[in-house]
Amino acid sequence: MSDTESNIGIAAEGRAKIADGLAHVLADTYSLYLKTHNFHWNVTGPMFNSLHAMFMTQYNELWLATDEIAERIRALGHFAPGGYSAFAKLTSIKEAPEQPPEAMEMVKQLAEGNEAVARTARKIFSTVEDAGDEVSVDLLVGRMQYHEKTAWMLRSTLG
Repeated sequence: MSDTESNIGIAAEGRAKIADGLAHVLADTYSLYLKTHNFHWNVTGPMFNSLHAMFMTQYNELWLATDEIAERIRALGHFAPGGYSAFAKLTSIKEAPEQPPEAMEMVKQLAEGNEAVARTARKIFSTVEDAGDEVSVDLLVGRMQYHEKTAWMLRSTLG
């Protein structure tokens, strides 16, 4: 999966493990982006305006995060996955149902999705730390902070 040898002070084996872990984080992030954008388009009900705006803020942040994660994989000397079939093999996020659910079910599913991304990021944290990859540590800390806070905000909306 490597396209060039990188000499950034992290052994090739460590870079490969980190890139693989980040590929899962990328797939989860992109899959959650798609689901959030879908729910933004399809939300209805009395909370339409606030949820529509909240989902837009969230999918915009997720979109930007996909680029940051993919570029870190590239900086490690590996190719980032980028197709739906590749993401489908790597993600832990369930697809949005064909029939859009009720608004509060959307909120629940997005809270669960954010928790899932935080868990995926947490799974590779010790690998990243052990390799001495402070840049990826920083990226993962930021992703976990975002997803944990977003899950809390979404769950708070549920009451």
